[in-house]
Amino acid sequence: MNIAVLSRNPALYSTQSLVQAARRNHHYVRIIDYVNCDIVIDSIESKIIYHGQTLQNIDAIIPRIGAGHTDYGAQIIRQFEAAGVYSTLGPSPLLEARNKIASMQILSAHGLMIPKSLLSNNSLFYDDLLRELDNERAIVKLINGTHGLGVILAQSHRQASSIMEAFTKSKSKVFVQEFIEEADGADIRVFIVDGSIEGTMKRQAKAGEFRSNLHRGATANIEPISALEAETALKAAKILGLKIAGVDMLRSKRGPMILEVNASPGLEGIETTTRNDIAGKIVAMIEREIKKS
Repeated sequence: MNIAVLSRNPALYSTQSLVQAARRNHHYVRIIDYVNCDIVIDSIESKIIYHGQTLQNIDAIIPRIGAGHTDYGAQIIRQFEAAGVYSTLGPSPLLEARNKIASMQILSAHGLMIPKSLLSNNSLFYDDLLRELDNERAIVKLINGTHGLGVILAQSHRQASSIMEAFTKSKSKVFVQEFIEEADGADIRVFIVDGSIEGTMKRQAKAGEFRSNLHRGATANIEPISALEAETALKAAKILGLKIAGVDMLRSKRGPMILEVNASPGLEGIETTTRNDIAGKIVAMIEREIKKS
């Protein structure tokens, strides 16, 4: 097969892991910087041009779309799909999963638990809105933040309101979530490929830190999960239409809570922690789908 990995950085671990997995299975694979793709939309012949050449004879794409280029990445995926190219990630699932508010609305509407979340477009109502939270401590998050950036733990509603106001004045969009004390600075990452759980790990924040992102110095270890946690993670990925997903959950007194569902989850943490060939599982999924079609 002819496989293209859509990635801005060929040196990234995830990109290289996918390329190596595809080559081990004797596929031709190339890395395409999707930001440098040009689109020609026409009722007779639509196409994608990359560095002056029309892309042709591609059987499948593996999108690795960065947060800064979500919309354009979705348009590129849609153009490939219109040409009959199989994609491991659809444009609509990418857009819904990447939009934190939209994904929480969708998941909660299907009965999945999320931390109570508050969003307002008017700073005059911040104090009133925060009374919806039982705990004085609260998490203020940038809507478009990644890797734990723009995530602040407020020690009181008054402090949360001040932080929200400061972000608002700087033209940044934020929302607030309840702080789950019992999670103790840890979350569970469940990695799903084609409806199967291929790896699970617990990420623990370093001392003095509440964010469990590996980019923030957290540690990761293999972690078994309960049947309910597995069911919750699989349901979240299915609801958002994701064939590949990294589902982040908190262990709360009320049960597993979905923190985030990643449409382009990194492979380095899960592969190095679990020693599972996740990239190989992704390539095997593509082989099955192409064979069926």
